[in-house]
This record gives sequence, structure tokens and C-alpha cells, in this order.
Amino acid sequence: MPLPGGLWWLLCCRRGFTLLHRDYGDGELSGDGDEDEDEETFELRTPSPAGGGRGPLDVTLTQPVRSGPISDRLQSWEETRSLIPEKGPLEDDADVVVKGWLYREPRGRGARPWLPPRRAWFVLTRDSLDQFSGSGQGARRLGSLVLTSLCSVTGPERRPKETGLWLVTVSGRKHSVRLCSPRQAEAERWGAALREVIASKAPLETPTQLLLRDIQESGADPEAVALIYRRNPILRHTSGALYAPLLPLPYGASAPGPGYAPLREEAVRLFLALQALEGARRPGPLMQGVLQTCRDLPALRDELFLQLAKQTSGPAGPPGLPAARDPAALRYWQLLTCMSCTFRPGGAVRGHLLGHLERTEQALPDSELAEYARFIRQALGRTRGRELVPSLAEISALSRRQELLCTVHCPGAGACPVAIDSHTTAAEVARELVGRLGLARSRNAFALYEQRGAQERALAGGTLMADVLTRFENLAAEEAAPEDPPDAGWKLCLRLHGPLRPEGLAPDGHELPFLFEQEPGGGAPQKLCLGLGAKAMSLSRPGETEPIHSVSYGHVAACQLMGPHTLALRVGESQLLLQSPQVEEIMQLVNAYLANPSPERPCSSPPPSCQDLPDISSPSQHPGLDEPQGHSGCLGQLQK
Repeated sequence: MPLPGGLWWLLCCRRGFTLLHRDYGDGELSGDGDEDEDEETFELRTPSPAGGGRGPLDVTLTQPVRSGPISDRLQSWEETRSLIPEKGPLEDDADVVVKGWLYREPRGRGARPWLPPRRAWFVLTRDSLDQFSGSGQGARRLGSLVLTSLCSVTGPERRPKETGLWLVTVSGRKHSVRLCSPRQAEAERWGAALREVIASKAPLETPTQLLLRDIQESGADPEAVALIYRRNPILRHTSGALYAPLLPLPYGASAPGPGYAPLREEAVRLFLALQALEGARRPGPLMQGVLQTCRDLPALRDELFLQLAKQTSGPAGPPGLPAARDPAALRYWQLLTCMSCTFRPGGAVRGHLLGHLERTEQALPDSELAEYARFIRQALGRTRGRELVPSLAEISALSRRQELLCTVHCPGAGACPVAIDSHTTAAEVARELVGRLGLARSRNAFALYEQRGAQERALAGGTLMADVLTRFENLAAEEAAPEDPPDAGWKLCLRLHGPLRPEGLAPDGHELPFLFEQEPGGGAPQKLCLGLGAKAMSLSRPGETEPIHSVSYGHVAACQLMGPHTLALRVGESQLLLQSPQVEEIMQLVNAYLANPSPERPCSSPPPSCQDLPDISSPSQHPGLDEPQGHSGCLGQLQK
């Protein structure tokens, strides 16, 4: 006896049964001359045991050989017949949600724009959208679209001016019904009612989901799990095409984003991209494209995790020894590594994936695939979601299960390489560098900055360094010019961050160069006040009594007049350019204090005297310096 449409039946594998396919598609609104197409085939074989008794059912899941482009194959499935009997409109049925006269655009109107919309009586119930020739009891039913949880609704949207109609589109597995109304309020009412009915439907499950559940229940019995894999090729590696997604994805004729096809078609394209990896000469860009698709279309992430689990599985679950030695098969593991460092799989998919990785480690304990499985399991425990997909450099490092090097520029220490992984944050890198430079006990706060020329911005502590490197890679590709020098791009720098605490700074330590580099706007002049005392000089902001930094005269290595308004002080390896109309008074006081001996510079050491040098800058380079600024001792500008 044929089974009714719209259901999947699962017979327990541990009792000798496996999956029996039953269509969960929608019905068809007929009347437009659709041709019948081949369905997926599922053979049910009953062996005849000796003695004539009944033996266990052996079910084989196969897919038909189809030709033509993917888009045709995706839309060529035969719709199941409606479960609603042939009858007139349901005038008094309690299941009726909304009914009324609407226009319906014929299918294929895009290729035949001259076909006018057809007026018909539509009835929406809790199970279907029905179309009738009229509103009376004797009206003929023209078609029915069975509504499931995978149906989708778009609109209303205004049609071209020549019609003036408002369009609401209901998408099923094979067909999309385009309802039109001359009134916007009526179109909105139908759209809201359709969405409410679809949202109330129970979620549908694919055969793969049912098999995953059975594998989960059989996890403690390796033989039962192996039996499920052997009897269901849909779970194992295949060189053939995939005609439908492994997970229930919503129907829809509209693309989910610019440049993308509907989700179900994109899922099949992803599988083709996976198979193309096996022979790709440069797999990095292809992997990055697959990851970008999953970032743009989050609904495909679990689908890709399952596709990769399928392509890394062998006849009994774990891959066999030939796959462990096959470089082409290794590409699937490398992409799975990148996925695990970029996205977090959903609950059921995550459980299946972890079980698959554990079974691989147990079956091939000393193989390279076991190393990948361990790396992926650890990554899944740390990944929390990425802002950007991995860069090509990160993909190359992940494919070898290695760390990635990033370079951070530190004042007084130059370029410092730091090893990171896909989960390292900016705060962790800053802490490591602070420890390397011997600044762990400093009362100042440090942070990473991204910098290019005069542009500079701080990175939040939780920012993933891998995302920063990807952004630098993307910006370099977008903004690169032939005349740019090699170091013209973005770079990472360690900077003082937050309120400065100058107490206890060692003049010969690494912290002093940070202070001199801490100028706003990437080196723009800053107005500060210089205080000259008997033993030290200090810098403070106007209006503040506490200095931001103090330097004893014994640590001043050089003092030079660069012109009538500029004084240069060199402290250690750093140099300060002080611009003020009072530089002559400052020079006289500094010379007087430098002449006195200090513990840091004994009397036998000649003090560095201020020297008059010719003015090498024009007055226009020092705007506003010809007029006194601030009170006595306040510098107009401070520049590195």
C-alpha cells in the first residue's frame, strides 16, 4: 500500500531496519503545464531467508543520475499530490484563516511578460493555500500548495507602474505562488497570515538528521554505528553530485544576498566547491571563498560542517587507511580545520562532528588525520565566532596546524614578532609584549594600536588578532598603489593607553620612549607646559598640577637651539622638539642647571650645553609662535 505523502519514516537500524524515504515537500498549484520529473529513488529490499521466514529489511539510499545544470536539477523534483480532497471552497471550516479574491501571476511570466495575472478565489487554511475558480460551493479547485515549515514568504512589494499591484510570493519546494492585490493593506494582511501559518508548522527533518539522531543514540555501540554508515551512503564520502541539502533549508526563489542563489542551490554549489578542492593547484583562495559564503549566509554553516563530515568519513565511519595517505582527501580535513577556527556548529551537528573526530582518532591513532582530528576538537572548544574569515596566510598556517606570526612595533625595541593562533586577542599580545620589555610592574596601561601614517586607532582588548590581520590583507588589496613604498600599509604598534602614571619611570628603561611617542594624531604637536626646577624638568598639561613626566638634568644627553622658536632636548634615545617664543629664557635656565653637578653626572663629566644652530625652518612652519602663548614656562607645542 503506498504511503501518504508529506512524511519521513525511520525504522530502527539496530533492529535490522534503516531509513525509508518519504517526501516532505509541498503540494502543487496545478494548471500551468508542468511536466513530471524523476524523484530521488529509495530501494526497499526484503531478503528471503531460509525457511521462508521474514528477515530484516535492507534499505539502500540512492540518487538518480541527472543531467543539466544545477539550477535545473534543483527545480525538477515532482511535487507530491495534495492531501486535500477535490471540493469547493471551505466556507464554514474552522481551519480557514483568510480568504478572498486575488490575482495570481502565471509561472514563467518573466519569460512571457505579456501574460496578465489571473483572478481567482484563494483560501488559506492551517495546512494549505488553495486556489478555486470561484467563491461558490460548486467552484472547481485549481490547485493547492501544502504549507510546511520550510516554505517562505516575501513581500508585499509594489509591481511595475503599468499594473499597480502589490505582490506577495509564497515559495514551496518546486513552485512559487505569486499573489497580487491592488490594495497594499490587503497584500500585507495575506503576507502576515501566511507567515503565521508557516511559523506554526512543526519543523521538518531530513533523512540525514534522522540518521544523526540514530548515530547519537548508538554511540556506545561501535558496531551499530558502523552498520548505520555501511547501509546509508549519504553519510559517507562520495565522488558524485549532491542533489539536495543534508539539512532542511527554507525554500525560496529569492536570493539571500547580492551575488548568491537561493539557499538550497547554494548548498549544492558548496558541495561542488568541496569536490573541486581535491584537484585545486591553489586551494587557499577556494577555501577562503567557501568560508566567505558561510560568513555571508549563516544558514549554510551547519550544512558545510555536515558535508565535510560526510567527505571525511569512510565505509564504517572513520576514514580508511587509503584516505589517510591521499593528499586530495587531506584537503577536506584542512578546510574542516579552518571552519572549526571560524564558526561554531549547532548542537546536533556539533555532537555528531565531535563523535566523528573521536572515532577517527581511535581508528587511526598514529596518523596525520588523527592529528587533524585532535586539533579540530581543541579549536571547537575555543572558537567564539569571527568578524572576518581567515586570511590566506592564516589558512596556510591552519592547513599545517601551525601558529601564525604577527609583527608589533614597540618604541625603543623595534619590530617584535609574536606567535598567535586564531583565538589570540589583542589584550593577550599586549600582555606578552609588556612582559618581554620588562614593564610588567609598570603602573601605566598599554594597548595595541593599528597605524598607517597619521592614522591611528586603539584595538579593543577582546579583538581577535586573526581578524586584524585579515583586515590588513583586505585593505592592502583594495588600497595598494604601484607608487606606494613597501611599508606604506597598516601596521601594529604597542602604545601607552589611558591615564599616564609617570612616577617611578627609569630613564634607561623601555617605558620612557613610550612617553615620548604618546602624542595625539600619530605625531601631531601637543600643547604642554615645561617646568624647570633645581634638579629636574617636568612636563604637564595646561591647567594640571601633576606632571605627566619628569627628567633629571643628569639624564639630558643634548640640548640644542634649532631656531629662534625651537629647542631640541635629547633624553636617552629619544628627542623632544619644544616650540615656544620663550626658548631663549628656557635655554638660559637649562644651561644654569646643567652646569651644576648631579649624582647621575659627576663633576668630571662636562655638562651638555645648549648650542645655537641656524634656523632651518621658515616662520610659516611655526604658526602663532611670534606671539606669547600661555603663562611663563608654558610651551606652545611639543613635538617628537
